[in-house]
Amino acid sequence: MKVLITGGSGFIGSHLADRLVSRGDEILVIDNYETGRRDNLRAGERLRIIENTICNEKALADAFSDFRPEVVVHAAASYKDPENYGGDASTNTYGTALVVKNCQRLKVNRLVYLQTALCYGDPVEQPITLKHPINPGKSSYAISKTAGEQYIELSGLNYISFRLANAYGPRNLSGPLPTFYSRLTQGKPCFVADTRRDFIFVKDMVDVIEKAVDGCGERGAYHISTGRDFSIKELFDGALAVLGIKLEKPVEVKARNPDDVVSILLDPSKTIETFHWKASTPLEEGIRRTIGYYKDFGISETYTHLKQQ
Repeated sequence: MKVLITGGSGFIGSHLADRLVSRGDEILVIDNYETGRRDNLRAGERLRIIENTICNEKALADAFSDFRPEVVVHAAASYKDPENYGGDASTNTYGTALVVKNCQRLKVNRLVYLQTALCYGDPVEQPITLKHPINPGKSSYAISKTAGEQYIELSGLNYISFRLANAYGPRNLSGPLPTFYSRLTQGKPCFVADTRRDFIFVKDMVDVIEKAVDGCGERGAYHISTGRDFSIKELFDGALAVLGIKLEKPVEVKARNPDDVVSILLDPSKTIETFHWKASTPLEEGIRRTIGYYKDFGISETYTHLKQQ
């Protein structure tokens, strides 16, 4: 199969590219390396990498025309600066619109979109079901990603939109775990936000995305999640345990930012039933494997869609 992955050198995209290449698929990755790492992927016989932005209309159209993908996985996203409204709108909304138009032009069999669960805003139910109102107004990232999802729905394409729980694992540079590792290993103070998240290990996430690439599932939105949430402090304590660090005093717990939400706990029942899949990696094992990667490859920079406290 020929699969084009936008943002394919990023965290989730690179793991998916590795998976598909290993089974014999032909992959084209487009990435501008704004948040992706160059050492995540190496070009080869079945993997080609184009360094460019999906907002470059001609470059994107040429890539589609030359490669002629059967399936497109749209993982590219702008999120590293919560004040960069223009950058978020450009990549997440306009860039997505360009991806959609090229998929229509070449009659791509399926478009798989990676959407944020922040599209729901502050939840009015727990767990969050797919019937929950869409209310992404707390962040530029969520607003622009949700606009992109709406263009995809408008398009008439055969699409799957995966609204994601908090993914973590090797190659992840965003969110609390890489920040904890970076600060703890440098002897810097940490704090944890008084929030809860549904943490899902990247391998489990790629397992279900692979099924969507292969045509499983009817057109529409799905959750990828474990169906269980943990406090950020539990994640921090797990990192301490793996690193073998004992603090002199308990970590500071801070109230959440105004642009943050108290809890993200997604109902994965539709995904479990449709894709015959269930997340299986315990949090403790996932933390151990993630920190093992950080030890081997290091962290030079971490990112967050949230405004700094």
